[in-house]
Amino acid sequence: MIRPMRVPDASRMGEIHVFAQRVAYRGFVSDEFLFGDKMSVQKRIGYFAEGTADAYIFDDGIIKGFITLGPCKDDDKPNTLELYRIFVDPFMFGQGIGGKLATHFEDVAKKKGHDDICLWVLQGNTNAQAFYEKLGYVADGAVRISEYFGVPEVRYVKEI
Repeated sequence: MIRPMRVPDASRMGEIHVFAQRVAYRGFVSDEFLFGDKMSVQKRIGYFAEGTADAYIFDDGIIKGFITLGPCKDDDKPNTLELYRIFVDPFMFGQGIGGKLATHFEDVAKKKGHDDICLWVLQGNTNAQAFYEKLGYVADGAVRISEYFGVPEVRYVKEI
């Protein structure tokens, strides 16, 4: 079941966020960053505990993943909804949770009246790129340096 995030979910979200990023981004982001102070579970719990207006949890009795979304911040996409985060607990990979969360994102975008959606993927993260391409996303040529990680990322878009 996918439901809106509640503040008590922050602990599990912080845990998933840190460990899933370490698994997914190792080799793209330095170990010093991934295992340093900025990527502590406690800091991520504090961040999520502040509340995220558009966050959704995959919870079937165990919180297994989450998404956060909001308006696209890119000047050339003023009416686009952006997927800020999608993370699944690495122990829960292969259960279709990421696909269900991505579908939920599309459903929310449609309900809000958006015609297209976007997200950013670390450049060279072929696992993530293949996942999004399988769902119908296309790299549109936009590239930026991630403010958080300091590495290049590529924008993917999809008309809905």
